[in-house]
Amino acid sequence: MFQPQGPIIVRVIEEPVRETTISDVILGSLGLVGVLLVSALLLGVLLGGALVLYKRIFAKDGLDAEKDAESLRVTPTS
Repeated sequence: MFQPQGPIIVRVIEEPVRETTISDVILGSLGLVGVLLVSALLLGVLLGGALVLYKRIFAKDGLDAEKDAESLRVTPTS
């Protein structure tokens, strides 16, 4: 009536793991340094531009040509 079955054995074969070499580590670190350098450069340019625009639009540099001329007693030659 029933036939006896033998045990079913499943063998799981994993894919081979790729080794990480020193060149992989060096290239990865150089890539990371490059990304950080470019982002720092862009942020520096943006912040510098924002500070220059703020200075030009909202702040005065303290130089007043007429006031300096009065204090130095410079009279225009006509």
